[in-house]
Amino acid sequence: MRSGPRPAPDRRRARLRERVTQWLFLLPALTYLLLFFGYPLVRNVVMSFQRYTTTTFYTGTAPFVGLRNYADVLSSDMFREALLTTVLFTAGSLAGQFVLGLGIALFFRRRFPLGGVLRSLLLLPWLLPLVVSGTTWRWMLDTDSGVVNRVLRDLHLVSSGIPWLTGTSQALVSVILVNIWVGVPFNTALLYGGLQDIPEHLYEAAKLDGAGPLAVFRHVTWPLLRPVTGVVLVLGAVYTVKVLDIILVVTGGGPAEATQTLATRSYALSFEQFDFGRGAALGNVLILVSLVFALVHLRAGRRARNA
Repeated sequence: MRSGPRPAPDRRRARLRERVTQWLFLLPALTYLLLFFGYPLVRNVVMSFQRYTTTTFYTGTAPFVGLRNYADVLSSDMFREALLTTVLFTAGSLAGQFVLGLGIALFFRRRFPLGGVLRSLLLLPWLLPLVVSGTTWRWMLDTDSGVVNRVLRDLHLVSSGIPWLTGTSQALVSVILVNIWVGVPFNTALLYGGLQDIPEHLYEAAKLDGAGPLAVFRHVTWPLLRPVTGVVLVLGAVYTVKVLDIILVVTGGGPAEATQTLATRSYALSFEQFDFGRGAALGNVLILVSLVFALVHLRAGRRARNA
C-alpha cells in the first residue's frame, strides 16, 4: 500500500532541521569572525571617540570626546604629509608590482623545461615573513656595507654609496622597491591564472589574421584579462595602503618622517606616543580608505556585468 504525501508538519520539521544543521556548520566561522574581527573593530570605533591614554589603564575611565580625535588627526600637518606619502607609496608599488607581474605572467605562459619549478620558486618572496624580507633588504641597502652599493661601485656606476635608507627621497624609493619585490609573486599568480582561462583558439585565429604580438595583446589578451586586472589592482591597493611591517623594519618611518604613511602614523600614535584614541581614529580613516577601493571595485564589476 502506497503511503500518501508527507504531512506538512513533517516537511516543516525537516526544513527546520536542515536550516539548523547549516547554521551549526557556519557557527565556528561566524564565532571566529565576531571574536577576532568584529569585536576589535567595534572596540576601535568606540576608542576613537574617547581620550584613551595610559592613565586609562590605572583609572579605568576614558572620557568621551566626540569627534575631537578625528579633528585633531585630520587637521594636523603630519596627516597631510602621511597621506601624500601613502599615495606615492601605493601608486609606486601598484605600478611596479602590476607591470612586472604581468610581464612575468606572459613569460610563463610559454611552455619550457622547468617552467613549473621556476613558478614555484617565484612565490618565495611572498611566502617569507615580512620581517625577514625587510631585515634582509635593510642589510642589502646599507650605505656602507650593503651589497647593492658594493655592486654599483664595482660596476663603476656610482663613486660613493647611495643613501638608500638615510636620504629623504631615496628612503621612500627603497621601501617602494622592497614592497614591489614582495608583491610581484601575488600579482604574477593571479594574472597567470587569468591568462590560462583565455581560450587558445583566439590566439590562433589572431595569428591567422596576421596580428603581431602587440596586436594580439591589445585586442585579445588585455580585454579578456581586464576582470582579473581589476581584482589584482583593488586587492593590491587594499593591501598596500595598510603596509606596516616592511616600512618599520626597513626605515622605521624615517628619515625625517620621509616614509611615514597613514599606517605607520597610526602605529606611532598608539604604541609610541600611547595616544590610543587618536591612533584608533587614524586607523578608522585607514579602514575607510580601504573600503573606498573595495566599493570602487564592486561598482566597476557591476557595470562590466551590465554592459
